[in-house]
Amino acid sequence: MNALLDAREASGRKAYGIAVAGLGYVGLSIAVLLSQHNHVEAVDVVADKVEIVNSGASPIRDKEIEEYLSSRALDLHATTDGAQAYAQADFVVVAAPTNYDPRRNFFDTSYVEQVVERVLSVNPRATIVIKSTVPVGYTEHLCSRYPEGRFVFSPEFLREGHALYDNLHPSRIIVGIPSYARDANGAPVGATVPAGLPEDARRFARLLAQASLDPSVEELVIGSSEAEAIKLFANTYLALRVAYFNELDTYASMKGLETSSIIRGVGLDPRIGPHYNNPSFGYGGYCLPKDTKQLLANYSNVPQNLIQAIVDANRTRKDFIADEIIERVMDLVYSGVSCPIVGIYRLTMKAGSDNFRSSSIQGIMKRVKAKGIPIVVYEPTLDDQRFFGSEVLHDLDVFKDSCDLIVANRWDPDLSDVGHKVFTRDLFGRD
Repeated sequence: MNALLDAREASGRKAYGIAVAGLGYVGLSIAVLLSQHNHVEAVDVVADKVEIVNSGASPIRDKEIEEYLSSRALDLHATTDGAQAYAQADFVVVAAPTNYDPRRNFFDTSYVEQVVERVLSVNPRATIVIKSTVPVGYTEHLCSRYPEGRFVFSPEFLREGHALYDNLHPSRIIVGIPSYARDANGAPVGATVPAGLPEDARRFARLLAQASLDPSVEELVIGSSEAEAIKLFANTYLALRVAYFNELDTYASMKGLETSSIIRGVGLDPRIGPHYNNPSFGYGGYCLPKDTKQLLANYSNVPQNLIQAIVDANRTRKDFIADEIIERVMDLVYSGVSCPIVGIYRLTMKAGSDNFRSSSIQGIMKRVKAKGIPIVVYEPTLDDQRFFGSEVLHDLDVFKDSCDLIVANRWDPDLSDVGHKVFTRDLFGRD
């Protein structure tokens, strides 16, 4: 493979054939990014997503993705035919979902392996770039399981709703190379890295930098296990910061103190900074809950207190918020409201996103609902009429009129006329 890429570059042909498996936030943003200068085949099993992308629209809510698909000159084609897309690719980027399996205490990497096996069956010369979040040591495990493959790992650091923006303005570009394959007991079974793989890793890093608007971004080509650890530790630190300011808010609330004043004062220390400090109902979304639990699982037989505390703190915060809501419902009952209705304003985790997988407000909703309190939901992106047994309303005015108490993880100006009904811990109007 390296010889082919060397020949391509020597001939002056700088564009590569790239296939991307998965059209979620990670896959679609990387497909759009790289198709500025390369031919990209984007693969997904959902035909509707493929049709939408080929029409020049985005199946997910992301301002930059929408803009680039509709108005930029991209060499991008979406397809459901993975075998055909992979057969001609120099690089195959795997952005398949890896949900956390609580029974196994591990990421479910089966979708990644399905893609890998399909790629190897049609194009074993391709360099396979794992973008999915995986356990530490997973890429080296792939080398043992599929010795004919060429694998690197490249973590993503993206925000939902801003995935392409974060790819265009990356904080760093990291590509990890497996040092050697290991057997089931962790012993090395082959100390040789496939010929040219380090060069391919550097090429891929350069492709990401070339496509960004910050081409001087720092590029790290390191070991794959270290790269996997960077991803999990980075997200766990973000979860730690969320949990820290949430516990600060819990303390201030119970002691009658003004949370915002404390946070502003704490953030003036340049070592702490005034960012990522807005209280919420707990960290949620697709990444932080599963990544913190996976890192905790990776700590098996390794002494730790902090990682467990981060996971526990998020559960405690949700319990506290739910108790606060229940107390307000009881206040309404004592004031004469016979059967107060609680409204959940948006299921999404962040403003500007249409994704509500594992959002913290769902945990709050379930806790409140378990007390027998009637709940209605306002979520315009949800077509269903019911969500976890609660009615879903799509008319905001009807929602406002129906609710005695409105619960919002993030404040929205659309709620200004019913501010007296709203319970939120959003103090600064940002994520």
